This record gives sequence, structure tokens and C-alpha cells, in this order.
Amino acid sequence: MKRLLVFVCIAVLTGCGADVATTAATGAAIKKQEADAGKQMKEMADKKIDKAAQAIKERAEQQENASK
Repeated sequence: MKRLLVFVCIAVLTGCGADVATTAATGAAIKKQEADAGKQMKEMADKKIDKAAQAIKERAEQQENASK
């Protein structure tokens, strides 16, 4: 009987540890996805900024050529 009680206690404690590990792994996966999404958003923003800067430069060149 005592062995059964020890076995049940070990099984319960092992299950709790697995739950914590699973929760931590899930949380880490979510944070990684958020970080990846943030990197993608930054890259898209950088591309838009570069495109806008190029458009401004082209307009300035066109105006300069038109005034000559």
C-alpha cells in the first residue's frame, strides 16, 4: 500500500513538471513568433521608407531638371 502511495505521488509530481515544461515551451514558441513578426514588420517599414525617400529624391531631380 505504501509503495502504491509513493508511486501515485511520483506520478502526480511528474505530471506537474511536464505541464510546467509544456507551458514554458509554448510561451517560448509564442515569443519567437512575435519576434519574427516584429522583424518582418520592421523590414517592411524599412522598405517603405526607402521607397518613399527614393520617390522624394526623384521628384526633386525632376523639379531641378524642369527649372533648368
